[in-house]
Amino acid sequence: MNEKPVTAGYAEPDLERWAPEPDKRPGRTAFQRDRARVLHSAALRRLAGKTQVVAPGGGNGNGGGAWDATPRTRLTHSLECAQVGRELGAALGCDPDLVETACLAHDLGHPPFGHNGEQALDEVAGPCGGFEGNAQSLRLLTRLEPKRFVPHPETGEPASVGLNLTRAALDAATKYPWPRGGRPADPASRKFGVYPDDLPVFAWLRQGAPEHRRSFEAQVMDWSDDVAYSVHDVEDGLHAGHLDPGLLHAGPERREIFAVAAGRHAPGAAEAELAEALDRLLGQEWWPHAFDGSAVAQARLKDATSQLIGRFCLAAENATRDAYGPGPLGRYGAELVVPRETRLECAVLKAVADRYVIQREDQEKLRAEQRVVIAELADRLVARAPDGLDPQFRALFTEAADDAGRLRAVIDQIAALTDASARSLHARLTASPPGRADRGAP
Repeated sequence: MNEKPVTAGYAEPDLERWAPEPDKRPGRTAFQRDRARVLHSAALRRLAGKTQVVAPGGGNGNGGGAWDATPRTRLTHSLECAQVGRELGAALGCDPDLVETACLAHDLGHPPFGHNGEQALDEVAGPCGGFEGNAQSLRLLTRLEPKRFVPHPETGEPASVGLNLTRAALDAATKYPWPRGGRPADPASRKFGVYPDDLPVFAWLRQGAPEHRRSFEAQVMDWSDDVAYSVHDVEDGLHAGHLDPGLLHAGPERREIFAVAAGRHAPGAAEAELAEALDRLLGQEWWPHAFDGSAVAQARLKDATSQLIGRFCLAAENATRDAYGPGPLGRYGAELVVPRETRLECAVLKAVADRYVIQREDQEKLRAEQRVVIAELADRLVARAPDGLDPQFRALFTEAADDAGRLRAVIDQIAALTDASARSLHARLTASPPGRADRGAP
């Protein structure tokens, strides 16, 4: 093998690919190749058309200005997560390209309309094992994203192995290393990382890994994701005019925030410790106590986001170093340590965005409409299939051995759509007779 690890803690099995292949340009590490493949993938580009939290034009005019038209998307969130993860991983001795690859890949499987679309697709996909964005990410990386093909062991026909990333990269991108119903201590959890169809490659990438345990790089990716979206969702909410910072000092508003935090983001946390977490943030000299949209206010807010990211990452870095010492950390040689106080501060920020952005009345109406779009899209595509499917998904539908496999191909097509292309395809399919053959999505 031409590729050799350049960071302590990575061994030959970590660099293996499902399908062995030579490097086209000597001198690159295996993880640099992985990063390049994700960065150049169509799946990553599609995230530009998938909403993060604030939809374009979603502001109310109270300070949003031009920002209303340019909030974060899943793509910009992934890039920001990758920057956070790369630096934190490097500080802890991980291979930075490996961590960045995991961060870039972590949201690839998100369908149109974010978590709302994810829940709607999960209902439709019940007969074929459900839908979960993280499991869909693994499916994209190992099967759906066209990059490498190998002969099928039975037919000899070309079979996709997706981006054919290294074992360590696929493992680092796996946030939930278990199938549906396999989460330790919580079999009813809706979070899982692999569909039944993809268990062979999952077993391969998990060779040598402790059961249900996430790799150290996956833990860094997960915390970087939490840090990036908790901080930036609040920033977007302020820019869009959905959040008045003064409300964070009002008793009734604070109690609602703490209820959201304890219910969804820090289960079991006491109101008193959540109040302490919020007050620690409010007490920082850089905290944005007001925002009027001016250039000075924007600069102060940007400084606050940088301060928060640094605060959360340094807390994890220092606590992990206190536990494991100064050497390089990676794979299964350590656990990321995030102090409880830091996790609660992050949870409070998530709750603020949840309360003032996600739970707005107009957003609930929008989510209801989005669920209708997903359900009707699935109904029409299933009724017409294989007509109406793009060539890639039409082939998967035709090759499927049973109804579950054919439904999965339809789900794969819907999950690949952007918000706009989902609406466009839905409008076209619902405007034409159900029996009419239709072309695939734009």
